[in-house]
Amino acid sequence: MAIDEASTVTTKLLTLLNVSATKVGKRKHPFEDVVGKPSERLNKRRAISFSDASGGPGEAEKTSASTTQSPEPASKEGEHEKGEEVPEEAEGDSLHNVDDLYESHFGAKSTLTTETVRNAVDHKSWATHRDKHGRLGPVITSFPDVDGAAKPTTSDGTAILDKVKQPLLDRQAKLPREVVELQNDLLSMLSTQRDLYITRTSLDMHQSMREAITLHALNHITKKRRRVLKNNERLAHASKAGTPAPEDVQDQGFTRPSVLILLPFRSFAQRWITALTAHTPSPTYQVENRSRFSTEYGLPQGAVDKLANAEPGTYPRDHVEMFKGNIDDAFRMGVKMTRKSVKLFADFYGCDLIIASPLGLRMSIEKEKSADFLSSIEMVIVDQLDALTMQNWDHVQFVFSRLNQMPKESHDVDFSRIKPWYLDGHAAYLRQTILLTAYETPETRALFNGSLNNVAGKVRTERLWKPVEVPEGIEQNFVQFDCTNPKDELDKRFQYFTAQLLPAILKSAVQSSNTVIFIPSSFDFIRVQNHFRKNLGVTFTVLSEYSTNQDISRARQAFFNGKKAFLLVSERFHFFRRYKLRGIRNLVFYGPPEHAQFYTEFLSYPFLDDGVEAADVMCKVLYSKYDWLRLERIAGTEGAARLIKRGES
Repeated sequence: MAIDEASTVTTKLLTLLNVSATKVGKRKHPFEDVVGKPSERLNKRRAISFSDASGGPGEAEKTSASTTQSPEPASKEGEHEKGEEVPEEAEGDSLHNVDDLYESHFGAKSTLTTETVRNAVDHKSWATHRDKHGRLGPVITSFPDVDGAAKPTTSDGTAILDKVKQPLLDRQAKLPREVVELQNDLLSMLSTQRDLYITRTSLDMHQSMREAITLHALNHITKKRRRVLKNNERLAHASKAGTPAPEDVQDQGFTRPSVLILLPFRSFAQRWITALTAHTPSPTYQVENRSRFSTEYGLPQGAVDKLANAEPGTYPRDHVEMFKGNIDDAFRMGVKMTRKSVKLFADFYGCDLIIASPLGLRMSIEKEKSADFLSSIEMVIVDQLDALTMQNWDHVQFVFSRLNQMPKESHDVDFSRIKPWYLDGHAAYLRQTILLTAYETPETRALFNGSLNNVAGKVRTERLWKPVEVPEGIEQNFVQFDCTNPKDELDKRFQYFTAQLLPAILKSAVQSSNTVIFIPSSFDFIRVQNHFRKNLGVTFTVLSEYSTNQDISRARQAFFNGKKAFLLVSERFHFFRRYKLRGIRNLVFYGPPEHAQFYTEFLSYPFLDDGVEAADVMCKVLYSKYDWLRLERIAGTEGAARLIKRGES
């Protein structure tokens, strides 16, 4: 059947419904080839689509999506891989009577993505209400603002399969009550299939939250796999009996991977894999390629982790937790889940879960010129959003823009097994996204507001912030500049700094030396540095994320000895290095730091020198009303509100 190139996507998808997949064993075909080929019989079904998968084709093609992965041979049609027996009804839920929200949300008969609801989501028309959800605290729930849309629901966490949840229950028996309550509250929230944005993760509870989230992901994969294997059994029985194949076997997407976890460093991949395999204890489960994983994601042999082995208090705790272990930020790995094994380094098109950094995933996509393995992602987990903002945020946006797009090739999928809402292009409206961050930034809030389109709704936690602790007696001067348009904020800040704040500092004999200027944005850092270089006749030096160890040593020494009057410091430098700086008497914050603890630390550095009194230290913070999120973490919620209103009075 020929289709004109100008035909709409909808026309192509309707055609795909009437075409069976290409034969297993041949190369993967572009959609255009599949659409253009006549079929022997409309809606022809194979006896078994794939034997080992939980949501993708039966023949995984070799791919070089990851330079660290070795492709695995896919199971042949009709064969069951070891450990992938068809589940017995006694082991879990009846696949025809699943009574939890998973089936109503991700099932083939899901009716959530109506045109009215999708239009409301596309136009960002959300109804919101405030509530409290146990240990998660106050939450803001948003759902499509239309009649008939799925309204916020509750779940007691029983949607987790008993066999999957048992290892967690065994561990919870030994955990403090508050940890158990947090995990259970988190699971009950996740079971509603709504998006969840946790805006303030604590160091003490982070690992417990990982365990709950990985359990939710494993439960999702397991339910999907059971549905596929059960349908494989039904198709096989129909084939043997010579009866028509059952019609209700839509149970998969265009490709197999259904869960994506985005992380900043390899060390965090280790922590998430540890949390995942905690739910698959041996000897019941085998973890394949564990030794290779330890080699590639741990520290090189003989290397010493100076952060992990340092005396307590040498480095801030949050810095140790962030940077201990392997901090390479370019990685990607497929994880394949079966009933009795967890296979690490599985081929992307043969895995259930992809764990990667945004940079590593982008490199893979650009190298292969294809993001087809992201076409059927049903759950996205992003951890340490605060760290990702300190890397290159464009990589995160790049990955999100490639999620749930129509694949370029068929990858030998049986289109008669694909869920209808995939073919309709509605997968993005059902995808569940889970975001974790230590604190909010405008970038992370924009991601939540703009890239999360779950028709089941989305939830954001909120907290009241208290003022940070600073050395007693230091006078903190918050200087507000006027700005009515966020698009003009960068220029307005620079103009106020160069025309008013900096000239006043240079006129003072005390403030024009031993002065650190802390600059949160890398763009602003370059701009201010160029201004110092071209327009000011003062001595200065810089510390940025691009400074070498030799550069850092020279800059610190020159500033401490008074050879340089000004020291420009970027927030990314402090995030990655966390050096203690001596010789500071005056502090100018070009903008409030993203990380409130950085503010506290810089105000404490003058007292590293002997004989310094609080009255000797000057502190000025330049801000606008658009700095609310950062200002709130420093001055507290109530204090920030007063500072913002001060400029409006």
